[in-house]
This record gives sequence, C-alpha cells and structure tokens, in this order.
Amino acid sequence: MFGLAFAMGSAPGGAAAGGAGGGMAAFQQVIPLIFMFAIFYFLLIRPQQKKAKEHKALLESMKKGDNVVTAGGVHGKVTAVESDIVTLEIASNVNIKITKSYIATIKKD
Repeated sequence: MFGLAFAMGSAPGGAAAGGAGGGMAAFQQVIPLIFMFAIFYFLLIRPQQKKAKEHKALLESMKKGDNVVTAGGVHGKVTAVESDIVTLEIASNVNIKITKSYIATIKKD
C-alpha cells in the first residue's frame, strides 16, 4: 500500500500536502520544451530564414547577361528577365524559359 501511494506522487491521505507544489512542478515540466524550441529555432528555423532571404536578394539582383546555374544543374546566360520567368541561352540559338525561383546561383566569371 505504501509503495502504491509513493508511486502516485502524492502523500497518503489526500492532496493537501502536495497542493502547494503543483504549480512549480508544472513549470519544471515546461522548461525542457522551452529549451527544445530554442534549440530548434537557432539551429533550424533561423538559418533557413536567412538562406531564403539571401536567395530572394540574389534573384532580385539578377540581370540580363548574368551566367547562372539552375537548381537542376543547367548552366546558361540570362537573355531576358520577366516578373517570374527567366529566359536562358544554354547554347547558340537555344533558349529555354524557366521559373525565376529555380535559379540556384549566379556564377562569377
């Protein structure tokens, strides 16, 4: 009987003895969740937001004549930039149109 009462976490005879510490126990259970969220934020969320912001700036700075690489690995020279479509020249007189967001990098020659 004593072992069962001890395992339940309250004093034998009711909750009068454990009622005052209930709020602190709940707070102590939330602390690890806060630390886990902070770790996820600084290791996953924040770097991903930073990378997305840098990619957006790269796409906005793209202009005609830039040599680019697409996400699929196609190398080409930008011949036209529209709002969300980019025309690339991948060989002499071979132009393709791709969505602007699929440009991975601008090559420095």
